[in-house]
Amino acid sequence: MPLELSRRGLLRSAGGLAGASVATLAFARTEGPAAASNDLSSLARLGPAKGVADLSRNENPYGPAPSALRMVEYAGKRGAYYPTDAEDHLGAMIAEKHNVAPEQVVVTSGSSEALCALSIALGRNGPVVAPRLFFDYSVVYGEGLGLASLQRVAMKGDLATDLGALEARVSDATGFVQLCNPNNPTGELIPGATLKPAVRRMAARTTVVVDEAYMELADDPVGNSCVDLVREGLNVIVTRTFSKIYGMAGLRVGYAIAAPEMAAKIRQARMTWISGTGLAAAIGSYNDERFLAMSLSKIVEGREMVKDAIASLGLEALPTSTNFVYFKTGRQADEVRADFAARNIVVRGAYMDYTDYTRVSMGRLEDIEKFTKALPMVVGA
Repeated sequence: MPLELSRRGLLRSAGGLAGASVATLAFARTEGPAAASNDLSSLARLGPAKGVADLSRNENPYGPAPSALRMVEYAGKRGAYYPTDAEDHLGAMIAEKHNVAPEQVVVTSGSSEALCALSIALGRNGPVVAPRLFFDYSVVYGEGLGLASLQRVAMKGDLATDLGALEARVSDATGFVQLCNPNNPTGELIPGATLKPAVRRMAARTTVVVDEAYMELADDPVGNSCVDLVREGLNVIVTRTFSKIYGMAGLRVGYAIAAPEMAAKIRQARMTWISGTGLAAAIGSYNDERFLAMSLSKIVEGREMVKDAIASLGLEALPTSTNFVYFKTGRQADEVRADFAARNIVVRGAYMDYTDYTRVSMGRLEDIEKFTKALPMVVGA
């Protein structure tokens, strides 16, 4: 599966023509000699085409923070050198914030790399048990290499994660359990008071991986996080990313927090180097509380606009603690996606057989407004 089909870019289509048009909108390409020149127009590929509202990939267009960009400029001038010290420095910052030892933090190229490394390192131990709807790219990656297999557990009727069924599926032969909390694509936050007892029980039998890419967007991110279970020495791994609240999806920085021996396994399975500019941006903005507050405020404002627009049409949106909304369209999701594309708006298509649900991400408020104005025309088409 190409990397464009990761958490940051799952752009699939039921029809080739519709898929091509959406891909063209989301990934503007410069054709001909200009693509190889120093003309800045060739960099259009680094974001959506002009006039296109790309609400498909759970990005945060308010980032990177100015504090990150200053460090990117600094690091870019030193791009000839491997960034060994920068990785160690960021790892130490993360360890201090989460009250763990530096050797328990593994910095990676986005949390996707940490999750893929876990699929390689642990997938061969037995099947991966996970909810039917979750960010599955890393396990699918492991399957493609013949190193992992996936057992999906059905969601509840309201598309919430069925923790009881998940726990019942776990055995001593399970390779590991993977959860996304808050979940992608549903947006569900499992409260820590509900999730942690189940994780404790499952961790007594196998490794439990909790992907917390969206945790900084949720209420009480400290209380709802499973990092405290790692601190207690349980067989739990937590992954985080700088792609969401920090708005650094293109700079590729994430991390895992695990017991020292498990962290060592992740290091063995990941690639060797992290981007120096990405590390510098992460160091510069990691404790930038002013930017994080602004970013969260804009995301929540856009989220409420989307939820209100959906509710006004009598459609059902799932509760969300993320920068996206998963809602029932009343039509085939891939048709809805194509109709939005015709209006220069990109949303997510169908996930598996959930063909009448689509996911819309939070972009800039003007892009959200464009979506809300088009929504009645699209869902009523």
